[in-house]
Amino acid sequence: MPPDVKLIATVSVGLDHLDVDAIHARGLALTNTPDVLTECNADLAIFLMLAASRRAGEYSAIMRGGWGRTLAMDELLGQRVSGKTLGIIGMGRIGQAVARRAQGFGMTVLYNNRRRLAPELEHGATWISDLREMLPKTQILSLHLPGGPESDSLINAETLALLPRGAIFVNAARGRLVDEDALLAALSSGQLAAAGLDVCRNEPNPDPRLLAAPNVFMTPHVGSATVETRSAMGMLALDNVVAIVADAPLLTPV
Repeated sequence: MPPDVKLIATVSVGLDHLDVDAIHARGLALTNTPDVLTECNADLAIFLMLAASRRAGEYSAIMRGGWGRTLAMDELLGQRVSGKTLGIIGMGRIGQAVARRAQGFGMTVLYNNRRRLAPELEHGATWISDLREMLPKTQILSLHLPGGPESDSLINAETLALLPRGAIFVNAARGRLVDEDALLAALSSGQLAAAGLDVCRNEPNPDPRLLAAPNVFMTPHVGSATVETRSAMGMLALDNVVAIVADAPLLTPV
């Protein structure tokens, strides 16, 4: 990289695609785009909860196939989201925004985080320090923590087995958080009723078994994909470029 490069401005919050230590060792400034995508990511997480719980993928397939027959009273029944217990792993900006939205569904919200948040940031949620204590109480589990070596395969056969049978699983964070073999086994056995996934391990080529599973609803890593949010992300990156050229403080340094 030529010596006149001064800044790497990533249009993302996550940094797992960057070697941050190497960037800093080279003396380069690094910025990301936090905050501006919080609300859209939280919206998508709720969308995934609803889609997985109410079997949206299967309903869509029926309609695209022409429908053509009456459904029985007990056929293709989903689960109600309202009143359920939601467990959030990772109570950062997005986790907090999901907790706020869950209040509208009358959900009981639990969260697992390294430390308890200030009460005004909990939005009525209850902190449980031990993940293994939270999981058996969790009917819908949603991930909102960064990817990294320490959290790789956090969701695995052991942790999935701790959930109540028939739980719903949502991941709008990072694919590497999940052992996909264990996830598929839980979906096949009925330990999980369904999953809503915006991310997977091998993006953009998901495991074909995930794509074929009728009780998996997937979107192509589009948590921030609205006109408003992507525009704000791009402008924030450009504002950091303007700042470094002007020798002014960076807006969102890493």
